Amino acid sequence: MTQVILRQSAYAPAIPGDLLTRTVSVFLKPLQLLMAWPTFLFLLTLAAMLLRHPDVSFYEIDRLAFGLLVAGVTLRKLVLREPICRLQRASLPMLALTTLAVASMIQQPFDPEAWSLIAAKFIVPFTLFHLATIVFTSQRSQNQFESFALVVLAYLSFTSIAFLAGAKSLIFPHFILDPGLGYHVDRARGPLLQAVANGVSLIMLGLLAVHAYCRGRLKGIKAAILMGSVPIAVLATMTRAVWLTFAGAVLVLAMQSSNRTLRRTCLTLICAGLAALAVVLSYPGWREALQDRLQERGPVEFRSAVYSGAWQMFLERPFTGWGVNQMPAELARHVSGYKERILYPHNTYLELLVEHGILGLLLYAWLIWELWKLRLGRTFSSRNEGFLSRAFYSLWPVLLGVYAVNASFVVMNYQFVNGLLFTIAGILAGQQHADRELACDVPGGGVLQL
Repeated sequence: MTQVILRQSAYAPAIPGDLLTRTVSVFLKPLQLLMAWPTFLFLLTLAAMLLRHPDVSFYEIDRLAFGLLVAGVTLRKLVLREPICRLQRASLPMLALTTLAVASMIQQPFDPEAWSLIAAKFIVPFTLFHLATIVFTSQRSQNQFESFALVVLAYLSFTSIAFLAGAKSLIFPHFILDPGLGYHVDRARGPLLQAVANGVSLIMLGLLAVHAYCRGRLKGIKAAILMGSVPIAVLATMTRAVWLTFAGAVLVLAMQSSNRTLRRTCLTLICAGLAALAVVLSYPGWREALQDRLQERGPVEFRSAVYSGAWQMFLERPFTGWGVNQMPAELARHVSGYKERILYPHNTYLELLVEHGILGLLLYAWLIWELWKLRLGRTFSSRNEGFLSRAFYSLWPVLLGVYAVNASFVVMNYQFVNGLLFTIAGILAGQQHADRELACDVPGGGVLQL
């Protein structure tokens, strides 16, 4: 009798409670996947920011990926009952700059493009900074970020070299070749659609590749091809500021380090750059293009006029500033000799000074100073042989210097460039936080020596 009852219950319909549980489980599965892969979501967001330019007319995949990242990390921390955000010393100037920009925008009529610029310059990179402190906390996640950086470097280098060689059918996505989008259509500008931004990305990612090679993570023919392609790709940008920054970064890195492998790698990069220059000079078309760029005076004269006009604007409102996105139209009235109705300052610091006055520039200087101080790694973290090895703390000032120098030649409103820099800064800040917690666990509050 008991066996009959059990056999009948096996074929009995599921009770409503079980059905409800399975239904809820099906609907919660996407949220579980969202919370399970924070590193993947982070890298996906950076990739979307690289491949989606604001002028490209397709769905805003960068904003979608960014929203999924914030939601996934927030839900994960709530479930694990861990802090959602760790405020750092750099958080204060970040918050102040964002507040200034948002307060200025609120007083103006709604402009989607202006809000997009605010997001690209402040909101998105500052959010990525804080998310990076809690996402890239393990050696595995940091290695995944490094692998992503190497893949992006290979893609940007290939795209730039293909443009230089005239193999435009190999360039993807094809909007890179659209003359109606972005700037510098005659140069290797990559998906960022701006030669300086593309060059800054190549240099920063190239320095990360040098770091990976010196640690033995990048080896063999892959290392030779990738490291050899970087100088050619930098040359293909046809931008003097990028050339000088690349040369300066490699020389500083070689001179400040006692690591023989690093010095040999920097020497190899210099030789590869000279070889690429020799190849370019051997072809008449490339040689003429290079000579034109070296002899061109128009951009220098234009920048001089724009800087003079922007300085006059600053003197008129040195403390209150003109407000966000007011400079392009107003600058045309302060610059003579040019018919354009819209002019851009081509200088991050000058734009901050004009838009937000002295306070804005001081806050940005404070931010750069706090990022600079991230080079001071603890003793026990500097002995780590992974991504955040001792050598990386020496590399960080060079990375920051590449960004800061080129900010003098372009307004850094490129999401990927800002996101890349502030992600690396967030990884360093997260490590410093972990070091402080570990130091507090040592009896007597001293520094733990490994």
